[in-house]
Amino acid sequence: MEGGSTPNALLGLLSLGPMSGYDIRQLVSRSIGHFWSESYGQIYPGLKRLAAAGLIEKKTERNKGKPDRNLYSLTAEGRERLQEWLKIPVSEEVARNELLLKLFFGAHVSTSVNREHVISNMEFHQRALKVYTATAKQLRRDEANDPNLPYWLMTLNYGRHYSVAMSKWCRETLAELDEIESKEKRRR
Repeated sequence: MEGGSTPNALLGLLSLGPMSGYDIRQLVSRSIGHFWSESYGQIYPGLKRLAAAGLIEKKTERNKGKPDRNLYSLTAEGRERLQEWLKIPVSEEVARNELLLKLFFGAHVSTSVNREHVISNMEFHQRALKVYTATAKQLRRDEANDPNLPYWLMTLNYGRHYSVAMSKWCRETLAELDEIESKEKRRR
């Protein structure tokens, strides 16, 4: 299927059950949004292409006094396509990281500017660790019998490990920035 990984992400999400585009967006923010982003601008065109390809079907739910709601669900062909995609080896991507880009050119600004960037990043990862812990606890409580739970926890654990590593890297980088600043003061 053309269009990058968005169609495959949508097929995966719909494997969890029928959903509207809004439901999908909400689920993305609570689940795969920690490592994969899909915007409304990607979701709705993606759903339209998947429906046209016969990989999902759309049913309109009519509610008295409320707008119609379109629910999308996987077809047998869509489930097969998802399984085929899941078997394909993962392609490695080069991460785009603005913090690293700015630090690479960090000699052009004061050490305090670089320090602010690193502190902000460390605070982000410390908040993320709290979210990962709370989410894991909630999943273990609310989804204890869901066969997807071990896989959801694996992805959550990746995020936790990443944030722990990034927090450590931030502390080390702040120590290095302190050393740079100290050397600069001695030269003055």
